[in-house]
Amino acid sequence: MTAEATLRMDRMYRYQRHIYDLSRKFYLLGRDRLVRELAPGSGARICEVGCGTGRNLVALARRYPDAEILGIDASDQMLKTARAAIARAGLAGRIRIARCLADELDPAATFGLGAPFDAIVFSYTLSMIPDWGRAVERAVEVLKPAGVLAVVDFSEQRGLPEWFQTVLRGWLALFHVTPRAGLPDYLRDLARRERGSLMVEPLYGDYACLMRYRRPSVL
Repeated sequence: MTAEATLRMDRMYRYQRHIYDLSRKFYLLGRDRLVRELAPGSGARICEVGCGTGRNLVALARRYPDAEILGIDASDQMLKTARAAIARAGLAGRIRIARCLADELDPAATFGLGAPFDAIVFSYTLSMIPDWGRAVERAVEVLKPAGVLAVVDFSEQRGLPEWFQTVLRGWLALFHVTPRAGLPDYLRDLARRERGSLMVEPLYGDYACLMRYRRPSVL
């Protein structure tokens, strides 16, 4: 993501961030299921890439009370809202966030950590990242052996009426969102290369897709 794209995001979310969670709850489907089924293991270190308003970070912290929760976002404006939401939830001591691009995520440089992540989450983020393939590759690079990469995002809507697909894609384009048709195949290729395991499940008539990739325990 370029500096120009980052500035564009700050401009877009300067005011949207105040109504983001309320407006998105009706069409960013599958986020709660991703959190519920993540099951990262005891004492896990979980990082969300593109944490936005902090909505998922709070949900993760409540679901996994012994986990270390971290989040990054490219937008300072969204991080302002995230900090406020985390503080209201009384979780400032358990959740850490930082401004960082997806392809620059590094446990040491970003958070001062000495070990990789146990789980990395992308929730409706890859459809907004121009070089989404590089974002996935970077996430895997900083994921522990046997670690989990969990993704939920827009899919191809092949089971939905054509008029609905047209309206949805027009709406998403207003926010620079592009469903990544090649994402499941990209993860399948990754699983073959690393000999990891992958679950791909279309949701709601292929409106969205939930994907969980687990790295092999020995690389």
